[in-house]
Amino acid sequence: MVRSVDKIRKPDEAWRAELTPEQYAVTRKQATERPGTGEYLHNNAAGVYRCVCCGNPVFTSDTKFESHCGWPSFTAPAGSTSLEEHADSSHGMRRVEVVCARCDAHLGHVFEDGPAPAGLRYCINSLALRFEPAAGDQLQK
Repeated sequence: MVRSVDKIRKPDEAWRAELTPEQYAVTRKQATERPGTGEYLHNNAAGVYRCVCCGNPVFTSDTKFESHCGWPSFTAPAGSTSLEEHADSSHGMRRVEVVCARCDAHLGHVFEDGPAPAGLRYCINSLALRFEPAAGDQLQK
């Protein structure tokens, strides 16, 4: 049985007040941070990556890998109800957008060019994430 997720709905003004302008642009307006600039691109610490908007666990350090694409990359979400996927045909491309299942924040995209066994690469904006280190670990850049 798949567990449903309680959705968080807020007016646009509330999101603007809670997020930095950069976080708002990425998570609420589907912007993308410049490649190679994200805070968590080279983070190798153990822990959980949460949605910056609502705190939902979306990825874990166990699935993070170096894809050399310019953004943090993961092979799988933190759980079966962490993410939702939507078709994205913006910018003249066919992609699959990844959003937080709890608050619909834009996180990035998933591609089918990742490592085995699943072959998935979740290409995620650091601005859409908040890292929570595991006990005794610290952020490593």
